Amino acid sequence: MPLAHDARTSGIALALSGGGFRAVLFHVGVLWRLNELGVLGKLARISSVSGGSITSGLLAVRWPRLAFGADGHSAQFESEVVAPLREFCARNIDVASVLSGAFNPFRSAGEAVADEYRKRLGLDASLQSLPDDPRFVFNATNYATGVSFRFSKPYAGDYRIGLIPKPRFDVATAVACSSAFPPVLAPIELDVRPEDFTKVDGADLYDQIDYRRRLMLADGGVYDNLGLETVWGRYETVLVSDAGKPFDIDAGIGTMAPRQLMRTMDIGLNQALALRKRMLIAAYARGDAKGAFWAIDTDIADYPATEEAKLPVAPARVADLAAIRTRLDRFKEQEQCELINWGYAVSDAAVRSRSPHAATRHQSPAWPYPKHALN
Repeated sequence: MPLAHDARTSGIALALSGGGFRAVLFHVGVLWRLNELGVLGKLARISSVSGGSITSGLLAVRWPRLAFGADGHSAQFESEVVAPLREFCARNIDVASVLSGAFNPFRSAGEAVADEYRKRLGLDASLQSLPDDPRFVFNATNYATGVSFRFSKPYAGDYRIGLIPKPRFDVATAVACSSAFPPVLAPIELDVRPEDFTKVDGADLYDQIDYRRRLMLADGGVYDNLGLETVWGRYETVLVSDAGKPFDIDAGIGTMAPRQLMRTMDIGLNQALALRKRMLIAAYARGDAKGAFWAIDTDIADYPATEEAKLPVAPARVADLAAIRTRLDRFKEQEQCELINWGYAVSDAAVRSRSPHAATRHQSPAWPYPKHALN
């Protein structure tokens, strides 16, 4: 449920899903192609979750350096966005952070991850330093209220407890909360002051002050792994990039209680995700919204033919990439290049076939890393 019912505008919004470093790299490929098509520099809002927030967080702090031209293209994209994210994804972040949290009673694993974001990616900038346009929204989940908690330049909060106008959190904190996957990296506790919040329509818990003293936040994917809620219904065109783990069909599920518990959680999360996808695709089909959806396990042949041929992709390569781990651990050169190539290729096919009006700049598609082509 949104905090405010903004009127729908003619702008373009982009939602970036979670999925660990796999999502970071897949979305890098997506942004790469959107930059070439003139879409990136003309986005009105970028909503992100978990691994998508790592990509979006760096994009947000580097935005002024990108110096987009009138055609929506930045010549600095590879040096300012691709290179630092690739270097970051060559490190083991989750193991080091868990160990740090285990042996430091004054800092959790999630807080250690936030420190890595500050140190390695320069995400120590305040949310107030981010551009007004596009608006970057980093989605976490409030354990106490059970709904999405959003970090952005204008506000941070959720619709049940109210919002903090012009929050002073740094980008690293927002990204860490958005990517705090339970139970290892979550929850991240934030001490806040009740008086910092303002009441909004529907804030049924605002008068219970304890909800505004301490926040217990976790990965945004627990509530909405597509980051769809904050863009849906607000923009005429909605582009959605899903690098999340496809549901694992398994005939060999055991009877041990821990395994059953994890399976139950997976089914619940998958159902919520499936409902959101179904709603999105149905709205596209009815003409209620323009846009395109693509996922890491998409069959590129499902997209209609385009005037300029799509990049050739072998289904077996897609299956391999869709099965790659979703942790924040070291990704090798080949894994990085193939994931970036795949994000590039599938978003290119989706946008040019389903939402060609969004692409205002022509550049023929070409593999970012030809040595790791997926055909």
